[in-house]
Amino acid sequence: MRFPHRFALAAVAASAMAAFSAPAAAQWKPTKAVEMVVPFSPGGASDQMARVIQAIATKHKLIDQPIVIQNKAGASGAEGIMDVKASSRDPHKVLVASTAVFTLPLATSLPFNWRELTPIAMIAQDQFVLWVNAETPYKTPKEFLDAVREKPGTFRMGGTSSKREDQVITASVEHGAGVKFTYIPYKGGGEASTQLVGKHIDANVNNPSESIAQWRAHQVRALCVFDDQRIEFKAKVTEQLSWADIPTCKEQGLNVQYTMLRGFFLPGGVSKEQQAFYTDVMKKVVETPEWKEYLERNALKPQFVSGQAFTEFLTQDETRHRDIMSKAGFLSAAAR
Repeated sequence: MRFPHRFALAAVAASAMAAFSAPAAAQWKPTKAVEMVVPFSPGGASDQMARVIQAIATKHKLIDQPIVIQNKAGASGAEGIMDVKASSRDPHKVLVASTAVFTLPLATSLPFNWRELTPIAMIAQDQFVLWVNAETPYKTPKEFLDAVREKPGTFRMGGTSSKREDQVITASVEHGAGVKFTYIPYKGGGEASTQLVGKHIDANVNNPSESIAQWRAHQVRALCVFDDQRIEFKAKVTEQLSWADIPTCKEQGLNVQYTMLRGFFLPGGVSKEQQAFYTDVMKKVVETPEWKEYLERNALKPQFVSGQAFTEFLTQDETRHRDIMSKAGFLSAAAR
């Protein structure tokens, strides 16, 4: 009568040993090419960042499958965003995102909310600079804004597109300083910088990478940075100045702060394992020397945020944009 009992114990022991020695479940990995959707034109900041990450991931073998960059710039970025939204449960499609995930739906009634996607991570932020032509007499924001205040609506502020980051910053300056600009939208920051050099506009609020060549050539002057802290990079860009030498606008009496997220999303409906895979890839990307070199070369603000902290950031940033755009009258009827 004791044999069956001993056989049962042996069976339990064998089962336990098998469970202990069995390999852990394999981590999810892409099984085909990963499509990285850039909702802007080739050559822009988002496109450049995507291609740097593509090169880093390939060089360091962070993804076994090829990464294919797809530029879908139609409708000011809406085409790319809606393409990823329509790809529910597809873990082989990644959206390269900026604050357009807020500004487009708020300004245009685009039937989209970032909560319909799966956040991966924010890997950097763009800081913005108030630029004037170097031949003008303005050395500080106060000098410039005093001149604008004397002739409201006659000073021309250039920027990328309408009701996006550049015009949002312009509206914040108008509200905070009690001034009024004529805003002129261009296809990109590069064009806005060229127009400033040619004196077709009086100022722009480009991010650093869009005006670095003109600054180095002494064609434009940086008055202040729209952030609560200076750009951190201390290597000289001009003969005398580094990015870190540019004061914040708040230091100069203009209390306007604005940064733009650089992040990534998967479509909705993907698994936690698939989300975790890409979060881990991005974490490894930002630790590489190539990425750190890219950040300094383009004066991007290093900031890696993932998980619940990223979701909380997105919630707060959406509220911030809604408030600014509401005050500026940029909200669509559906978003009010």
